[in-house]
Amino acid sequence: MRHFRVAELCVLVAAWFQGDILDAAETARERPPLFALCHDMQDARQRTPAQQAEMLAALGFDGVAHLWFSGVEERLKTIDRQGLRLFQIYERVNLAASPAYDKERFAEVLPLLKGRDIQIALLLTGGRASDPSLDDRAAAILREMADKAAGYGVSLVVYPHRANWAETVDDGIRVAKKVDRKNVGTMFNLCHWAIVDQEEDLQALLTRAMPHLLCVTINGSDSPAAVKTPEGKWIVPLDEGDYDVRRVVQLLQSLGYRGAIGLQCYGIQGDAQTHLQRSMRVWRSWHEKQNPPMQAAER
Repeated sequence: MRHFRVAELCVLVAAWFQGDILDAAETARERPPLFALCHDMQDARQRTPAQQAEMLAALGFDGVAHLWFSGVEERLKTIDRQGLRLFQIYERVNLAASPAYDKERFAEVLPLLKGRDIQIALLLTGGRASDPSLDDRAAAILREMADKAAGYGVSLVVYPHRANWAETVDDGIRVAKKVDRKNVGTMFNLCHWAIVDQEEDLQALLTRAMPHLLCVTINGSDSPAAVKTPEGKWIVPLDEGDYDVRRVVQLLQSLGYRGAIGLQCYGIQGDAQTHLQRSMRVWRSWHEKQNPPMQAAER
């Protein structure tokens, strides 16, 4: 049975009076979960976690991502009060260090996540970008982490990040295959793909990634060619930039992606509520009845 949060119920009630209750319910059901990440880093209001959770719930977000293992307890308490979900926790793994990650804190955090279907998104550093000579070390570390996480229902997902060892989606695919654990996969991050890859390769890349693709992040952007120049808009709200981000979401849907989507907000200045509201307005417009998902034949 579908359970609606307060924000969704408000939309449904309004639709009832317009005679659109069934269409509104279908739209709410079909819309992928949307969570915010890095929205708090440059927030001019410097909201507390509790204030962030209240804001995100009011705007209609399904949840949030959290940076690093510190502060997880407070984040969980604040989002639980608002009926939100913690989708991801970000952490670094340094392949050149020993230990490569904070094993003690990892062991402390895992029990907090049990039964919540949370991903730990890993930024893999400590080597030249895409250097396959470190594959075995990376796979051994992630296997160890994955085996510990599996008992808590936690997944690990490689976060391809420019200038990191795992820089591209193909790096994430390669590592996930080598780790060979059901709870390990990769992400597609529009911003990092745009800065390191080529636009014409997108469909082939996402097709390769699909068996291992556990999460996606998007943002407003100029074209990949433009963001590689000083003038290009790289990470902006969804109502800015000349790149058709909606078509990326539609392509993912046509390929069978049904997971959550994160709204990347890193580097966006000003009041977070203002730019999050602008992006949410665009996100909702993409999922209205007059904007059906792209069919495979349209690709």
